This record gives sequence, structure tokens and C-alpha cells, in this order.
Amino acid sequence: MSLFSSRTGKRPRIVPSLDDADLARVLKQLNKRGGSVKQAEVTLVATLLEETGSDWDRRGHRVSVLADATAESGSDLASSWLAKDPGSPDALVFHSRVGLARGLRDRHLEEAGQLVAQCHRATELNPADPLPWVTLLGMARIEQYAQSEVNAIWREATGRDRWHREAYLQMLAHLSPEEGGSSAAVLDFIDVVRARIPANAPCAAIEVTAAVRQYQGLVAQGGVRAMTAGQLWKGGQIAASLEQAASLWAKPGFFQHAAAQADLNVLAYALCAAGRAADAYPVFQALQGMVTPWPWNDDGPAVQRFEQHQAKAERGRQGGVGGA
Repeated sequence: MSLFSSRTGKRPRIVPSLDDADLARVLKQLNKRGGSVKQAEVTLVATLLEETGSDWDRRGHRVSVLADATAESGSDLASSWLAKDPGSPDALVFHSRVGLARGLRDRHLEEAGQLVAQCHRATELNPADPLPWVTLLGMARIEQYAQSEVNAIWREATGRDRWHREAYLQMLAHLSPEEGGSSAAVLDFIDVVRARIPANAPCAAIEVTAAVRQYQGLVAQGGVRAMTAGQLWKGGQIAASLEQAASLWAKPGFFQHAAAQADLNVLAYALCAAGRAADAYPVFQALQGMVTPWPWNDDGPAVQRFEQHQAKAERGRQGGVGGA
């Protein structure tokens, strides 16, 4: 039984496809089949990506989710598809993205030269597609490219899709202290892009995402930094950005991009971390129990932490206070 009334929606659960019904259907069929890869599985994925066309935002979401699932399962789906159709830009970029998923998991990129070459070949076959360049941004994180090289890849990716959500997230991760960058580099990046990004763009959550990463980094340090981490949300640009997000993002139809629910998870977490649980209530309502592992899994099982904060938001709303 759900912890919440029908007003708060469905029982919390992790749904990698988010609200993409076609992607969910393909994932379900892939999970059912198991065992060695069959032609039907290749056809399922190939058809889904073909139907996505030049919707670069949804294409990126679908490839990312399918690649992560393939990497996690250990399936040879990507290799089988590429062997069958080596001249397909979709097969090339999917195989590269699976390699990236494994590389980010293991912090080591197997056959890096081959994967990079596949990305460049994919761009030759489908020059308008930003995804090979976005994938190269991810590889640059693992291979620790020079900043000038990363910037060149970034220009290629965003030149094809200016507000590509994953491109911004890959650059944010590359610049982070955890990957050899610095807090100053992250702040400089956010300062440059903040004023340019439309309020409902696919990458609009980049500033709040950066703040959540910073907050979690402070908490992880323990001691005084952890005790005062909540001050990050008080006053200044971060507080202003969080206020704007709280007033807009959960409105029906405001966000149209494929990973909107992932960004709403980030907002709900940020509001709770800022001691504004009651303000997170409409965000939880909009999510209808759809949980993303990050940021909730930073200090425990994601679904459990989501449920705890959702309950706190419910209590805060009933009490008419922000909650903590």
C-alpha cells in the first residue's frame, strides 16, 4: 500500500524510460528475451531509433537509456547490431554509447581508439546528429583530454543542438572537482551559460544540478562543511535559481523534453535539501512516483529516500510550513 493518498499519485518506483512509452515497451521486450541476442532485438532498437528521427533530445534519451541497460546486462546487442550493419550511423553511435556507459562505470575506456573512430564515422554518415559529439564529450572525461580539445567537441555538439541536455551534463561532470576540474571551473561554466538558456530548455536544470552536486560534495566531507552545507541554498544566485525553478518547472506542459522527470527529481531533492519540503509537494505530485536513482541514492536507497522526502513534503503542506 502506498504511503500517500491518491492525490500524490503512484507508488514510488524507478522507471529508466521515464514517461517514454515506446522506449518502455522496447526495454520490456528486451528484458523478456534474455540469453543470446537475436535479430528481433536488433530490429526493436533499430526501429525505435529510426522512428525518433531528428528529435535530437528524445534520440539522446533513448540511446542513453538503452545503452546503459545494455552495458549493465552485459548483452552483446550493440556488437551484434554493428556487425550486421557496420554502415549504420545508429549502430555506430549506439555501440559507442554502450562503450561509454561501460567506461564511465569502470573508469576505463576499452578500445578507446575504435570507439572514437566510430563516433567520427557516425558524424560523417549523419552530420546533423549531435549525439556522436556528445558521446565524445563523455569519452573525453575518461581519457582526460586537454580543455582545448573538450571545448572543440563541445562546440560541435552544441552547434548541432544548442540546448542538448546531456552535452551540458557531460561538460559539468568534466569540469567538476571529482574529475580533475574545480569548483571555480564549474561556477565559471554556469555563469557563462545561465543567462543564455531558455527557462524551459532541455538543459535548463544545469544550474540546480550543479548546486545539488556541490551540496552533496559538502555533505560528503563531513564535519563543519557538512553541518553548514544547507547554507548553500540561502541567498544569492543559487537561491534565486531554485525559487524560479520551484515556481515554473512542475507546471503542466512547462517542460517538454524527454528527461523532464529526471530534472523534476533534482528539483524535489534540492527543495528538500534547502528545508523547503512543503514547496516540493507540487513537484512530487507532478512526478507521480517516478524516481531516478540520482540524486536520491547519495545517502541511501533511492526509492526509500524519495518516499521519506515525499512524506515530509506531504506533512509540510498540511502544516502550511516549509518543512525541513
